[in-house]
Amino acid sequence: MKAPPVPQKDGPRINRDIRAREVQLIDAEGHNRGVIDTLEAQQSADDAGLDLVEIVPTANPPVCKILDYGKFRFLEQKKSAEARKKQKIVEIKEIKLRPGIDEHDYDTKMKAVRRFFEEGDKVKVTLRFRGREMAHQDLGFRLLERVKTETGTIAKVEAEPSMEGRQMIMVLAPK
Repeated sequence: MKAPPVPQKDGPRINRDIRAREVQLIDAEGHNRGVIDTLEAQQSADDAGLDLVEIVPTANPPVCKILDYGKFRFLEQKKSAEARKKQKIVEIKEIKLRPGIDEHDYDTKMKAVRRFFEEGDKVKVTLRFRGREMAHQDLGFRLLERVKTETGTIAKVEAEPSMEGRQMIMVLAPK
């Protein structure tokens, strides 16, 4: 019969959880108090009515700061939520073309490509060959070159046109 394992706490060690004998202390005002015995630092934190929080555990000696741990956790959560909110997930949108595409259909597809770039997404242009079209891959290559030149001002080529089975693929990303 073994005792259940002690649950690991996430986040920095605080107060009595700090295991180092001495720490580099930063007081509540942000002033560096130098290397101090951990018990003395804990006493200073208790006198101020705040917590002793291990900020840099990898330093030698560890850097600890006297602060309100509840407020510290709240601000950390707020920072991470703000970072997640500002994050943009780039999607890859696909446009499928055929070598014998008509002019108006091509214009419609290009309008969609421009809209995708305005939204900040990457575009995968897929050109599918069927039957005897495989004998005329140069027409498909010219079509992808045309797409590349028309989007040259708003996009950069991430993957040059290449054959994969019966389709030619090119990936474009917004500038």
